[in-house]
Amino acid sequence: MKVLAIDTSNYALGIAVIDKEKVIGEYVTNVKKNHSIRVMPSIETVLKDCDLTPKDLNKIVVAKGPGSYTGVRIGVTIAKTLAWTLNIPLVGVSSLEILAAAVGRYFPGVVSPLFDARRGQIYTGLYQYTDGKLITVEKDQILQSKDWVLQLKERNLPVLFVGNDLLLHRAIIEEELGNQAIFAEITEQNPRPSELALLGMNRAGEDIHTFVPNYIRLAEAESKWLEANKK
Repeated sequence: MKVLAIDTSNYALGIAVIDKEKVIGEYVTNVKKNHSIRVMPSIETVLKDCDLTPKDLNKIVVAKGPGSYTGVRIGVTIAKTLAWTLNIPLVGVSSLEILAAAVGRYFPGVVSPLFDARRGQIYTGLYQYTDGKLITVEKDQILQSKDWVLQLKERNLPVLFVGNDLLLHRAIIEEELGNQAIFAEITEQNPRPSELALLGMNRAGEDIHTFVPNYIRLAEAESKWLEANKK
């Protein structure tokens, strides 16, 4: 089974192809550039370098958020279009789960992946490997970083933090958790599209037409529109 993974949910752009138990192609960049003009050429390059065509693919797996609203929409739209055109299954995976999967496999505690959500808030969740399987301890959510670390402090477990936005919240984390907090290395901060492909490889396909991103919260413009129309 050949699985194409697409992640444009944040600054990092990731494309990968795995074939059963082998990663045959992977492309990752972490630069603030327009994903909308880069993602299709990136997919084409990875497939070409792996001597594949779109018709060789058996499944599409996409990072469904949370993250950048525009970035999530781009990846989901392209993934849905490819899956519908090729008539193959589509699977969505949490953008936070991808980060946790890559670093938590041999970590004895829990993993807190995070993305900055502005105004002191973070998108985060809590994950842990149990019997070789990644499980969700706390579902993905948005909250103040200070409130999150206070919740983690009560668990009294080592917590591995991962994500490119760690520097924005590291001081608060260290202040509250001290040695309870462990931070992933810079080489581990980018979401790995190969992990995304692996996570989705054996999951059941979703309805392509009703599949939607998981933003967790509405965009500011949408929130204002709904508030204005309540009056």
